[in-house]
Amino acid sequence: MPRKRKLLAQLSALQSNSSFPAFDALQNLNPTPDGDSSPKSSKYFAIEKKTSSRLEADFFNQPCVSLAKSFLGQILVRKLPDGRELWGRIVETEAYLGGEDEASHSKGGKQTQRNAAMFMKPGTLYVYQIYGIYFCMNVSSQGEGAAVLLRSLEPLQGLEAMRELRSASRKGPTKPLKDWQLCNGPSKLCQALGVDKAFDQRDLMQDAAIWMVPGHDLPGEHDVVVTTRIGIGNRGEWAQKPLRFYLRGNKFVSVVDKKVEREMAAAGHTCS
Repeated sequence: MPRKRKLLAQLSALQSNSSFPAFDALQNLNPTPDGDSSPKSSKYFAIEKKTSSRLEADFFNQPCVSLAKSFLGQILVRKLPDGRELWGRIVETEAYLGGEDEASHSKGGKQTQRNAAMFMKPGTLYVYQIYGIYFCMNVSSQGEGAAVLLRSLEPLQGLEAMRELRSASRKGPTKPLKDWQLCNGPSKLCQALGVDKAFDQRDLMQDAAIWMVPGHDLPGEHDVVVTTRIGIGNRGEWAQKPLRFYLRGNKFVSVVDKKVEREMAAAGHTCS
């Protein structure tokens, strides 16, 4: 009995001296600064928002094709100067291998001021301009001059801010963009996130304005469509290389390959 009383006394003292941090559940329910309630409509958001740790060096340090596939389902986060955060799930990518890849900006191993980021450590942003107006965002991988183009996102948070940014870059009166139109293309996603040449050579592992966090609903092998890249023109056999990857059945993808998807269905490959 004395031993039992001693244990009870110790337990009582422990409980009275313990202090547990207060948990303010309402804090997590506050609307985003732009009043956008869209995150509640996404089945991914509730879990993704709790994931605060960003993807680190060991994730980005992969061969280009492997990284392009691994990006699918991960979350890209952009923090605007006013504090608003824009979240998007990566649903489409393309691999550019450098070296012998005729469609790569670093083909032949040529390094220039423009493509320098492709030769930097994995996880470095390579942002370039096309048509003198639009921007495209890539992430460097393992391999000399290799990088992955981010082609499309599924918007999760900050959709109204994305619409504002997209509208600012469109000419004349336009209809409001639907959710699936916000980030379904490499230049569109840059517009929607406010990404321009100033983001070139930034480090996704360190930057305060843009980073990636792990997705919780990652695709299986049969959820990924492997097909040819878009808009690379007359690059010989490289125009036919299966170096584009997207989430099958996802309406936020820029261009679907119905032929490959039919072949997948005929082979009995159903989405998980």
